[in-house]
Amino acid sequence: MAAPEKHPNRWWTLAAVCVATFMLLIDITVVNVALPDIAKDLKTSFSDLQWVVDAYALGLASLLLTTGTLADRFGHRRVFVAGLIGFTSASILCGLATSPLFLILARGFQGIGGAAMFATSLSLIAHAFSGPDRGTAFGIWGATIGAAVAIGPLVGGVLTEQISWESIFFVNVPIGIAAVAATLAKVDEFRSPSANRIDVPGLVTFSGGLFLLILALVRGNAEGWGSALIVGLLIGAVVLLMLFVVIERRAGAGAMFDLSLFRKPAFGGASIAAFGLSASMFAMFLYITLYIQNTLGFSPQETGLRFLPLTVVSFFVAPAAGRISRTVPVRALFGVGMTLVGAGLLLMSGIDADSKWTALLPGFVLAGAGVGMVNPSLAQAAVGVVSPERSGMASGINSTFRQVGIATGIAALGAVFQGLLTSKIARVPGEVLATGNPDLVRGVPRHVYLAAYSDALSTLFLITAIVAFVCGMLALALTRQSDFVAHARPEAEAAPAG
Repeated sequence: MAAPEKHPNRWWTLAAVCVATFMLLIDITVVNVALPDIAKDLKTSFSDLQWVVDAYALGLASLLLTTGTLADRFGHRRVFVAGLIGFTSASILCGLATSPLFLILARGFQGIGGAAMFATSLSLIAHAFSGPDRGTAFGIWGATIGAAVAIGPLVGGVLTEQISWESIFFVNVPIGIAAVAATLAKVDEFRSPSANRIDVPGLVTFSGGLFLLILALVRGNAEGWGSALIVGLLIGAVVLLMLFVVIERRAGAGAMFDLSLFRKPAFGGASIAAFGLSASMFAMFLYITLYIQNTLGFSPQETGLRFLPLTVVSFFVAPAAGRISRTVPVRALFGVGMTLVGAGLLLMSGIDADSKWTALLPGFVLAGAGVGMVNPSLAQAAVGVVSPERSGMASGINSTFRQVGIATGIAALGAVFQGLLTSKIARVPGEVLATGNPDLVRGVPRHVYLAAYSDALSTLFLITAIVAFVCGMLALALTRQSDFVAHARPEAEAAPAG
């Protein structure tokens, strides 16, 4: 059998995809470190800070699967370029923001652009590469994801401290323009001959339900959990999400969210692990950042440096986990990895009013190892239990669970956090208490506030540790090796799509 012909522009394609992926993922971690400076400059509330992160995750989660369908119908390169242009334009708007609402809306548009880029990245690589080169390309793409997570906090800290918080968004502009030019010049267009129609009812009910749920969680303490507004939002979220499930079950092959994939327990296990990792460790990044900068008094650059033990350990463990996954069952990596994440969070729950940042260090190392172990296993399990032609849908659903985990995790933890703080210091609004900045809390002795804050933060660490442990056990129980399908030989898979 003759070897497949190699695509002449395959490395240009990989470069464009990796640059775009790096840009959209690093924008998650760089923003966390800049949040305290954003809060001071734009005079944001704690709820606003939650929305700055959640608006991006919500845009990604809501439109990831829909943009994948658009790419099948109208062209993967076209949707990828549209995502790049949208993301870059939204980055300019973020940097020009003069109010919290302006920034939140711009972040939502960034998430939409990111969804178009992320949904088409793997398909562009798979189309350009064949045979052994395809595995190499996916490995480089995976390393790009790891690098974005590893250096994101440090890059965010350096840019915020040395230039301004706006620079973390403006830096995307020249990168985005270069990526658009390279894509238009060197990346081939292709589309699927059997593309599904756009699932508008599914999109509306899914994104609407998520938005109402997150809004209720963010505003619950301020409005009152028994208020008509919050009860109405929660009821609306439940109704819309239930309606979404009904719509997707009836949509059959045209569904944007193929529920039949969950008939294989291993796919459910991978989805639970993806949600649990994001709702625990990644959701805590916001609260850890506020603690290190506002409470302990470190600068953005110093904060980024203190995140390095977690992110660098994750970066080096990930490729090792990818190698041993060939001989060790994925379920074991899920179980051990999520247990390490939970153990790391549990160690961090021991902080008190007198703790230094080094109290977080053992937990950072353990949690970083767990993240590095789980991430490559998620990618393998999500696509390994389906046939190759359904791998795009499977990967998209898994990524959606990640973003939903971040969005709902941040919102739910914020509600618990404010509730705990106001139960200890009732005369100060919860949104002020939750910032972690003693200078903003008037009329309360510093040591009293720090004791209350560290105690509430310890509870968040404990809650997220439980989430990680439970999700790890469920993933371990559900992920069975027998669910994995035997894909065709690489030579057979190598034929370019479209």
